[in-house]
Amino acid sequence: MRIEKDFSFKLSLRFIFYDLFIEEQERMNFMKLKKVFERKETKYLLTNSQFTDFLKDLEKRMTIDEFGLHTIQSLYYDTNDDYFIKRSIEKPRYKEKFRVRSYGQASSEKLVFLEMKKKVNGIVYKRRLPLSYEEYNVWEATGALPERVEKTQLANEISWLFQTNPELHAKVLIAYDRLSLFDEEDETFRVTFDQKIRFRNQWLELDRDTYERCEPVAKEVDVLMEVKAMGAYPLWFSHLLTEHHVYKASFSKYAQTYQRHLFIPQNEIAFLKEHPVCKGEISYVG
Repeated sequence: MRIEKDFSFKLSLRFIFYDLFIEEQERMNFMKLKKVFERKETKYLLTNSQFTDFLKDLEKRMTIDEFGLHTIQSLYYDTNDDYFIKRSIEKPRYKEKFRVRSYGQASSEKLVFLEMKKKVNGIVYKRRLPLSYEEYNVWEATGALPERVEKTQLANEISWLFQTNPELHAKVLIAYDRLSLFDEEDETFRVTFDQKIRFRNQWLELDRDTYERCEPVAKEVDVLMEVKAMGAYPLWFSHLLTEHHVYKASFSKYAQTYQRHLFIPQNEIAFLKEHPVCKGEISYVG
C-alpha cells in the first residue's frame, strides 16, 4: 500500500507540473469562472475585540463581497489510516487534499464543488469541478462524473486519486461562517474571516443543518483571518497588521480537527482492541 502511495505521489507531481502549464495557458478564462485559484495563503488568529477594530479599519480600504457573512462546509476525504492529513502535518514541500465544498446547506438548487487543493513550496493551487447536488450524490455513490466534465484534466486526476487510494472516503465535515473582503484595485488580494469553526465526523450529508451535531474545533479561537495574495502585501495592509498587533499563526482546520478530536495514539488503540468491552467499538472521536 505504501509503494502505491509513493507512486501516486510521484505521479501527482507530474500532474501538477502539467496542470501549471495548462493553467498558465488558460489562466484568465479560468480565473473569471472561479475554477482555478493560485496564491499564497497566510493565517492569523484574532480575538473578537481585535476583529471588531481591525475590520472597521480594513473596510476603509477593502469591500465586503456580495455574499456577506455566509457559511461554508468542507467535507474532507482521507484513507482509513489518515494518510493525507498525516502527510500534511509533516509539512512537506508538496502536499495535496481532496474535499467537497458547499456554500451553505446543500440543496437541489445549489452547486457543490469537488476540489483538489495542492501546496507546492508555500504556493496554493486550488482547482474545482462544479456539480449539482444530484450529480454529486451520483458521483459519491458510483464514482461516475457527468459527461460534461468527465474528460477534463481535473476529472482525470480525481479519478486517478481514487483509483490509487481505494480506501479514500469522506472522513470529517468542517463548517464555519465566513466574511470575505476584496481590494477593488487588486482583485488577487483578498482577506477572509472565519468564525464558529465546527466539525462532525458522522452524519456527513451536506444537506444537513450546518450546526447539527457539530462541535467546536478550537474553543479558544475566536476568528481565523486568512490573507490570500499573489505577491507582497500592500504597504497599508502591513501597517494595519502592525497597528493592531496581529501576528502570523499556524492553524489548519483539518489538521487541528484531526489532532484535537480524531487522533488516537497507538498505545490507546492497542488497549481498546484488547479490552473485551470495547472490541469492535473503537470510535475516532476524542
